[in-house]
Amino acid sequence: MLLGDSITELSFAKGGFATRLAEAYVRKMDVINRGFSGYNTDLIMPVFEQCFTTQRDEPYAPKVRILVIWFGANDAALPSTPQHVPLARYKANLASIVQAVRSPASPRYSPETCVILMTPPPVQHERWAREWAAYKGVAAQAPDWDFESAKLYAEGVVEVGESEGVPVVDVWTKMWEAAGKDLDKVGEFLADGLHLNEKGYELAYLALTETIAKKKPEYHYSNMQPVFMEFTDLYADFANHRRLSQKRSAYTKQALSNPKAGL
Repeated sequence: MLLGDSITELSFAKGGFATRLAEAYVRKMDVINRGFSGYNTDLIMPVFEQCFTTQRDEPYAPKVRILVIWFGANDAALPSTPQHVPLARYKANLASIVQAVRSPASPRYSPETCVILMTPPPVQHERWAREWAAYKGVAAQAPDWDFESAKLYAEGVVEVGESEGVPVVDVWTKMWEAAGKDLDKVGEFLADGLHLNEKGYELAYLALTETIAKKKPEYHYSNMQPVFMEFTDLYADFANHRRLSQKRSAYTKQALSNPKAGL
């Protein structure tokens, strides 16, 4: 499950982050996009509570094996905007979502779920102000975001990951370094100064799958098998194809006993 703001919502576009994940995990795990444009960590909690099943309902619902939490782009907006969430509350909100899944006392406790946090990317605040004004057909205003604020919120995600003991995909640092620490070159990864383009989503996808391979390798697509057998295997024993066509676990015994196999 991908839980986030517009950067997540838009990631099912061609070349997007969710699109690439869905292709990699096809027939192994379903990729569910729960991205909500304009949302911040204040707004998402009551929605998350409706999206993530409780222990009481879990026997009747598919299990979420990986929960990717990607917020901060809106939270880091300047205090003059309604989407702004103070840094301390942002970190507390992220921790609350993590604890909702990882705490045994939580009704949504799910020990099988690997929770991964992602940092917001760098922002080209002046470019975003121009692009947004052009989109709305109004005169450009002072930027509602700034570069340093986005950096602080990205650092906040890393701190939450450390305190909660969950892995973090540091998109901000990876993108900043890939751009040679040049704000103008960051634009190579951004569609409009705030949202990612195809190259930006590729960077995020590679960083996430690398983290899964290191931290939860049995959930990496290369270590999994299709839930339903390949047609070639069914034809190899066609007389028993009905029995062989039964649903099976995507997690191979080899991967579970030797998680690094296949990587």
